[in-house]
Amino acid sequence: MSEKLHIALLFGGNSSEHDVSKRSAHNIYDGMDKNKYDVSLFMITKDGIIINDEFSRRIFDGEDEDAVVKEAYATMDLTSPLAPVMALQSVPEIDFFYPVVHGNLGEDGTLQGLFRLLKKPYIGAGIAASAMSFDKELTKRVLDQAGIRNTKYVVVTPDNQAEMTWDVVSAKLGKLVFVKPAKQGSSVGIHMAKNADEFQAAIADAMTYDYKVLVEEGIKNPREIEISILGNDHPIASKLGGLRIPDGDDFYDYNNKFVDASGVVFDLPVIVDEALEQEIREMALATYKALELKGLARLDFLVDENNVPYMGEPNTLPGFTNISLYPQMWNVSGIGYSELIDRLIELGIEEFNHQNELRYDFQSLGEEHVGQKNYN
Repeated sequence: MSEKLHIALLFGGNSSEHDVSKRSAHNIYDGMDKNKYDVSLFMITKDGIIINDEFSRRIFDGEDEDAVVKEAYATMDLTSPLAPVMALQSVPEIDFFYPVVHGNLGEDGTLQGLFRLLKKPYIGAGIAASAMSFDKELTKRVLDQAGIRNTKYVVVTPDNQAEMTWDVVSAKLGKLVFVKPAKQGSSVGIHMAKNADEFQAAIADAMTYDYKVLVEEGIKNPREIEISILGNDHPIASKLGGLRIPDGDDFYDYNNKFVDASGVVFDLPVIVDEALEQEIREMALATYKALELKGLARLDFLVDENNVPYMGEPNTLPGFTNISLYPQMWNVSGIGYSELIDRLIELGIEEFNHQNELRYDFQSLGEEHVGQKNYN
């Protein structure tokens, strides 16, 4: 391994969060200490194909994405079953993978499986933890089993959709519900429903993103509280962040998050009752451990009118755009952008080395123990 770590920064992807990922990657790239890291860029196209540093850097620098992707495809054998990952061969030895791919492919365990096959360290949660955290229903199952308070819910699928009418659902959850694709991020496909017509329209739209739809009880006039977690087996929590959406908006939606945050008020840190802050911190760390998360996560909470917090959703590769809360919460907690990136890389290497301490038996090959190299 060279004196500098060779980092492969992956961004883009085939999810609705493609452009958000590009903005996050720009900030992370700019925040990386180039005296410590050589960085190669790999964009995952909207077709799910990784293109090499040369083409990715051109898109990074502002060239028209569609035109550059078309040019890149002309140099590739797209009929090969290895076409999606072939571009990774275009650079010298990669020491570390830094995925900045939000949503599908990035947070669902897919890329994590690739990194595992390649026997390379990477930031963030492993395969199973990523998959569980990306699926809102599986997350809730883990929260329920761990005794961590969260909102009541039902699941709607094509098999039970006919029987999950508004009357049935509202009898279980109340007259205010939120309808969400089970596996989607950044508030894409999420709708608030207060009556049968809104509910049916919300289900129809959500099912264009996922065939499993989560319907949650709504919390009346909630406060939205966020917390950032950093670490592996001994994680630490940041100060709390709060946000207030513009009057007339129903919830913190995609537009608020990534398009126009001018009307959103961020309280960083947010001042809340000491007992509430402690409860959120304890619930967040318990959630992080229950889901077996590693490296980083942003956890979202709703707090009702009685100061009761409900665990919402984990974000295992949270945004790093100019208005993203994960790095901002660490900044007000005393960890700046570049230091945060350094720590995330160190944690990825630490977890990689930790996993390589496990025993692997390959008796059929006549070997008692086959390990992988550690990064020190």
